Amino acid sequence: MESIGRYRIISELGKGATATVYLCHDPESDRQVAVKLIQFGQDSTAMSRRMRKLFQNEGMVSQRMNHPNIVRVFDAVVEDDYAYLAMEYIKGCSLEDFIRVDKLMPMHRVIGIIFKCCMALDSAYRQGIVHRDIKPANIMIDENDEPKIADFGLALNLSKNMDRDSTFIMGVGSPAYMSPEQIKGYQLNQKTDLYSLGVVLFQLLTGRLPFRASNQATLIYRIINTDAPKITALNPNLPDALDPIIRKSLEKDLYSRYKNGAEFAKDLSTVRFQILDEDDTELDKRHFEILRKLEFFTEFENIEIWEVLRVAIWREIAPKVTIIREGEHNKMFGLIVSGYAEVSIEGKVLCRLGPGEVLGEVAYLHPTSDLRHATVVTLEPVLFVEINASALSLSSEELMERMRNTLLGRMINRMREVNKIAAAQGLPAVEPGTGSLSGPGRLSRPGGLDMELSPM
Repeated sequence: MESIGRYRIISELGKGATATVYLCHDPESDRQVAVKLIQFGQDSTAMSRRMRKLFQNEGMVSQRMNHPNIVRVFDAVVEDDYAYLAMEYIKGCSLEDFIRVDKLMPMHRVIGIIFKCCMALDSAYRQGIVHRDIKPANIMIDENDEPKIADFGLALNLSKNMDRDSTFIMGVGSPAYMSPEQIKGYQLNQKTDLYSLGVVLFQLLTGRLPFRASNQATLIYRIINTDAPKITALNPNLPDALDPIIRKSLEKDLYSRYKNGAEFAKDLSTVRFQILDEDDTELDKRHFEILRKLEFFTEFENIEIWEVLRVAIWREIAPKVTIIREGEHNKMFGLIVSGYAEVSIEGKVLCRLGPGEVLGEVAYLHPTSDLRHATVVTLEPVLFVEINASALSLSSEELMERMRNTLLGRMINRMREVNKIAAAQGLPAVEPGTGSLSGPGRLSRPGGLDMELSPM
């Protein structure tokens, strides 16, 4: 076999019980893709129908996902005898390579990976998707150490009517990573995936599963009825702060478990910040501390600043470089960390901006237009944090709301200052009368209104 559909086979990447994955070349996009191929057997019609449904589901669900930590699916084709998915090719490995006690990752690296997985699952759930099969084999790690959640074939589409959802298959998932409610066949939600992710976190930190048994019946009993051991008892080098996080992620009671991925990630970020002392994480730590001290981020929680760092690009810009130009179209925005820049309109200076000030927020906030109405030029060397607007749109709802509110507040304050400058250069105002408003909508006496004109 030389090709699968339009995709030319380069090599075989792996083979499982039901599917084979090939490295292929896509001539239309001129890029390498991973193609998962399944051949439907003739000996079991029922099994073939089930596999066809699973494949259709994975293609449908995955194509809806748009998050940097979820594997992208470009193409899904189901024929009578076979089906295939064309997916983003991840140069790397899965977390299965790091679950043995002699192959464990550094602790800070584990926490960073699970943090990003929390946010990815949060994004999926906001689109009505529960993965239902979170395990190390389904979390890829690329060349840049970025996690990529794969294999949404067992995903549950919560936007569908549960009574008619053909993708709902009782008992799907990998038993060791399944939540108590999943084992019992109860209705599932995002908390199911977060439980499974808690199991993965436990395993990556200790090299063993929280619940083990020699047979499946005993394993199921322990998952439903017993508590996991403390990870600090298994690995004394781990900080005590991790134990309550693991315990909360593995709660039997849904109402006691993390309510969403952002809440899980928030607790992880606190621990991650405490242990960031390794050489290869010093840069992230310094960047976090810089942003934490800026007035702009005063109201931001630590987890939200870590999210900003994930979508930010740090730029050192020379003097007299144009950062934003009038008439251009883009939604780039960011903050000056150090140095000063000049803002002008039609060649006339409007103001100077320095450390902690925002550039480009008007175009970013505008609902329909990304046209630039001002030019920004550096006056001296400037350290600038550019925030990727597209990546930011995939972040948590909490961060998006915090960012919008902070930007709007800054923009309003800046407009008020501009209004003051304009007023100082304007004509004398009309002398106020003797009347005043003594209450809402009521004049105390005729003769005039004593009202303040506010810019917003």
